[in-house]
Amino acid sequence: MAEKHGNLSINSDNIFPIIKKWLYSDHDIFFRELISNGCDAITKLKKLDMMGEYQIPDDNKFKIQVLVNDKEKTLKFIDNGLGMTADEVEEYINQIAFSGAEAFINQYKDKTNEDQIIGHFGLGFYSAFMVADKVTIDTLSYKPDAAPVHWECDGGTEFDMKDGKKETIGTEITLYLNDDSLEFANEYRAREVITKYCSFMPTEIFIEKENGEPEYQTVLPEEVTEEDTVVETIVEPEQTEEKENEDGTKETVVVKPETTKKKILKRPVAINDTTPLWTKHPNECTDEEYKSFYTKVFHDFKEPLFWIHLNMDYPFNLKGILYFPKFNNEYDTLEGVIKLYNNQVFIADNIKEVIPEFLMLLKGVIDCPDLPLNVSRSALQNDGFVKKISDYITKKVADKLSGMCKTDKESYEKYWDDINPFIKFGCLKDEKFCEKMNDYILFKTINGKYVTLPEYLEAGKEKYENKVFYVTDEKTQGQYIKMFKDEGMDAVILKHNIDNPFITHLEQKNENVKFFRIDTDLTDNLKAETTEDDKKALETANTELSEIFKKALNNDKLEVKVEMLKDKNISSMVTLSEENRRMAEMMKMYGMSGMDASMFGNQVTLILNAGNDMVKYIQNNKDSENVPMFCEQLYDLAMISHEQLAPEAMTKFIERSNKIMMLLAK
Repeated sequence: MAEKHGNLSINSDNIFPIIKKWLYSDHDIFFRELISNGCDAITKLKKLDMMGEYQIPDDNKFKIQVLVNDKEKTLKFIDNGLGMTADEVEEYINQIAFSGAEAFINQYKDKTNEDQIIGHFGLGFYSAFMVADKVTIDTLSYKPDAAPVHWECDGGTEFDMKDGKKETIGTEITLYLNDDSLEFANEYRAREVITKYCSFMPTEIFIEKENGEPEYQTVLPEEVTEEDTVVETIVEPEQTEEKENEDGTKETVVVKPETTKKKILKRPVAINDTTPLWTKHPNECTDEEYKSFYTKVFHDFKEPLFWIHLNMDYPFNLKGILYFPKFNNEYDTLEGVIKLYNNQVFIADNIKEVIPEFLMLLKGVIDCPDLPLNVSRSALQNDGFVKKISDYITKKVADKLSGMCKTDKESYEKYWDDINPFIKFGCLKDEKFCEKMNDYILFKTINGKYVTLPEYLEAGKEKYENKVFYVTDEKTQGQYIKMFKDEGMDAVILKHNIDNPFITHLEQKNENVKFFRIDTDLTDNLKAETTEDDKKALETANTELSEIFKKALNNDKLEVKVEMLKDKNISSMVTLSEENRRMAEMMKMYGMSGMDASMFGNQVTLILNAGNDMVKYIQNNKDSENVPMFCEQLYDLAMISHEQLAPEAMTKFIERSNKIMMLLAK
């Protein structure tokens, strides 16, 4: 072939600056693009073989090689796919395969920090120029009598193309790295990037140092294959030792026979798994395979709770596996990873157009070849088709959860404590998901049972119609829990941060239902029956004790309420209105520290039990020098059952407790 010299068929000299700076958000993505092209070339050759247009040699092994050379500052990408003729190089390389170059440049030249569109524009090869000052191609087509072609370009619009020297079918692309990209000539850095993008590509990928010292391994003779290069035969002599028999005689015995081994060049190991688990039918996969795949991909050594295997061929092609990990307790630490693939090529993590926001709490992989990808393959074009995929994934998750609740309630209850933040978050974020899960939302009660909202309301309609009492901390609210249990009343446990907005959401969907924390107010069920004389006595006690406690605590805004409780052992309690408590917790969620009950002044109510002996003593001995100390103690005791005391308050509480014990000891 005669040497050719010409200009790339593009409409602007500015195309390479655009490619170098704006085509892709991540410069390491050229690995993915060039390896993907190699995989495509191999796939096409396999199809030609299936169609009878080409016959693959029996000894052929399809693979992609990546050779790093830190001395020469080069990277080579070698495939044994179908290769290219000179005319094909002219068509696919010289004529940059997209229309409207000027429009492309004008549209995207100012968007330096955003991913730009790809999909069908054939710009993958040119990603090499983001990191290389010069790129060469050596290729030989599978076609009979095809001549090898050598192409090179230094990043401008001029190129050279002439007869090449390649003797085997396929393509070899060499990148001469620029000074800013020399890190990619490091074997470990290259391996890291290839693992990131190409772990599941359908053709085996091998990486090695082109300028490195050869590595060896030792195998038994019967383990040597035709592909191995034997460099040495190693004979290990037998090992003997002298042994004394029972009769005192000695003899020499063989403890290790003579062995022969072969020293061979170290066998290359593919960096990728060409048949990832999601490509298999669910019936072909075992639980152990699912768990092993989860650990391998997400480096999470805690076993997932369960998983959903997606396998759909119509109306679009989608496969994948979604795992439900064991969630942490705090809402702000819930963070999953959904990896998106296109024909086993990694695209990106957590693309919100495909994955509904609440599903981002899960971990999983989704492979959808039908996605309309952009130029950098890391964002999606605005397409109604994408919404259908998102809806399908949401439906499959809801079907899995509701199906488990129907057919395996025991497992569903076992998982509930871990998965309920995810389900509640989904209900808040996705109305369709909420509708599907409405009948399968469980509440764990203080008695250890799991009930639905209708079941809870039905059980308590005689004592607390349309009211749901809940607990956020079983330890600090233990006093209130005991009171409830003593009266045969129930409450649900809601201790996750997401529960605050979730119960508000439920109240909006269930007009007459209201949620109250167990220490919000005293229900009539906890109060003792009172006569008219008792009520008058309570009014007097309320006036007198309010004055005593406000003075002792030096708090004129303190609201004091005297009640006659059934349990006389309870001296004092603190309640906070549900509305104000929710407001305080919402502020905490938004990072406003220091928001606690004490900030709400008279919105905090101190409940005193008129039937308790200590309360009676304070009322009848208001002039005693010890009364202020007793008032402070009862207030702190009430606060401890409501929330943790501040360090200074706790110190005073302990000192005061010691003084009271000394009084009792006298």
